[in-house]
Amino acid sequence: MFEAHFQTFEDPEGGVALTARLAAFRAELARENLTGFVIPRADAQQNEYVAPSEERLAWLTGFTGSAGLAIVLPRDAAVFVDGRYTLQAATQIDTTAWKVESLIEPPPENWLAEHLAPGDRLGFDPWLHTTAAAERFAAACAKAGAELIAVERNPVDAVWRERPAPPLGPVSIHDAKFAGIPVADKLNQVRNEIARLGTDALVLSDSHAVAWTFNIRGADVSHTPLPLSYALVPKDGRPTIFIDPRKLSNSVRDYLEGQADVATPDQLTPQLTQLAQRGAKISLDSATAADALSRLVTAGGGKAVRGNDPISLLKAVKNPTEIAGTRTAHQRDAVALARFLAWVDREAPSGKLTEIDAVEALETFRRETGALKDVSFPTISGTGPNGAIVHYRVTRKSNRRIAPGDLLLIDSGAQYEDGTTDVTRTIAIGEPTQEMRDRFTRVLRGHIAIARAIFPDGTTGAQLDTLARQFLWQAGIDFEHGTGHGVGSYLSVHEGPARISKLGTAPLKRGMILSNEPGYYKTGAFGIRIENLELVVPAEIKGAEKPMNAFETLTLAPIDRRLIDRRFSKKEVKWVNDYHARVRNEVRPHLDEATRMWLDAATAPIPYEDHFPG
Repeated sequence: MFEAHFQTFEDPEGGVALTARLAAFRAELARENLTGFVIPRADAQQNEYVAPSEERLAWLTGFTGSAGLAIVLPRDAAVFVDGRYTLQAATQIDTTAWKVESLIEPPPENWLAEHLAPGDRLGFDPWLHTTAAAERFAAACAKAGAELIAVERNPVDAVWRERPAPPLGPVSIHDAKFAGIPVADKLNQVRNEIARLGTDALVLSDSHAVAWTFNIRGADVSHTPLPLSYALVPKDGRPTIFIDPRKLSNSVRDYLEGQADVATPDQLTPQLTQLAQRGAKISLDSATAADALSRLVTAGGGKAVRGNDPISLLKAVKNPTEIAGTRTAHQRDAVALARFLAWVDREAPSGKLTEIDAVEALETFRRETGALKDVSFPTISGTGPNGAIVHYRVTRKSNRRIAPGDLLLIDSGAQYEDGTTDVTRTIAIGEPTQEMRDRFTRVLRGHIAIARAIFPDGTTGAQLDTLARQFLWQAGIDFEHGTGHGVGSYLSVHEGPARISKLGTAPLKRGMILSNEPGYYKTGAFGIRIENLELVVPAEIKGAEKPMNAFETLTLAPIDRRLIDRRFSKKEVKWVNDYHARVRNEVRPHLDEATRMWLDAATAPIPYEDHFPG
């Protein structure tokens, strides 16, 4: 009845195969006169999701998370992950061969400084690291008396005998009814930014930037409609797109040639070199441009000007067409979510459902909308202790039955041509404990604090982040991930530059879409997260002395009232009741009668008198 088309549940390789790979890799390093090597979870554009041909970290270590790094030395080897993946990494790697270390605090450079010896040669692939990362590794090597070596050929590729071929997903035109702004207007915006930067050209090293600028989409990586490509935009004259011609139909090629010159990817190096030889100042994105590009410009006699990619901000501020589209996408998604949540409430108490069953059902309900292009990331379906693994991915081996007394954490999203969705709900299966209710309510109060926030222009995500944590902190607990991330328009579900986090330094601007997803995770027991997407909108305040902003909630799905305890103010009760009334009014007309009855019960108002005043 239910099945998944856009995600799998296979277990990663492990055991003897991984042991042999590490041994073969060390032998290859010795042949190339390298003491060690740095293996990032990255492709040449620092994409979150990478093609199978770029999964070097997973192939060598077994770790399949979306962020991480490995360092191999003759006697030591470590996998570095952030707080989201600590538990996952420990279960996926061979802990007798690899150690799990922090990616953030302390950073890998500290480990290197302690483990390298004078005269050591640490290799790295300059196409897989930004210049900033390369500089940090070089400094760590220098501190230890070692040397950082840029290699021409990645030694992982030398031992990866069955490495898949690079992807050739077909490129499509992103219609104006979804994009909102024509390419010519976007190029004018980009050239204005080049003039502001005072440079001669801008390298679009991020495929998201290429896709946005030229109103195209692709199919080169899972879950994000990316056409892997580069572009070079001069301050004057026609831009050039560097893309494999095998991805282009005749009509798409004709469309692109109307906007730019079209060249093969291997022409990027000579064209950039030629530009550099004329002494050009060339803007490179600090976050995505490979160190190899910076080296190429410098070697040619040009000046590499590193900084924030101006397109990332242009892309993050959605235009009216994109905003209307994402509202439509969320309304469509809400119907699938209601059908799914009703099905869980009906079937899960039997104890027969599994985590995979939930993933397959939710994707099926989304496909039945007739508009689903992909899921926006592999669905996180964790029950009981698996829910405490922040970025848990269920496999056939880890698949757990959803039992009465469990909490089911389901974090999922969809890619539609008119918008990208991302939503998390935590569902009580049977009777929750008081501890579960307490933690859920603290998370929900933080979620509501973000949703109700009013803030002046210029406010950053870091300034809002504490709102989501305050009620958890009162109990001496916290969560080890950001409160929210930017979201694209039929692009990446994780989009910069803005985010709600301790590290969120970019100002939040009207038209940005961000997630609001505080959580709580009790290792070995349960996990809780509540996530909606929020649109930054103007806040009309009588007598305001400066422009003020607020959030408009885009996600439309019931929040489990059974998990709310009495630690709620009247304002918080009103927010839940108003939100549920909106969900009911906007979603109910599109449901079958049985699901309507479920929705009516799930969104019934909470009486004020049942809660503490405040």
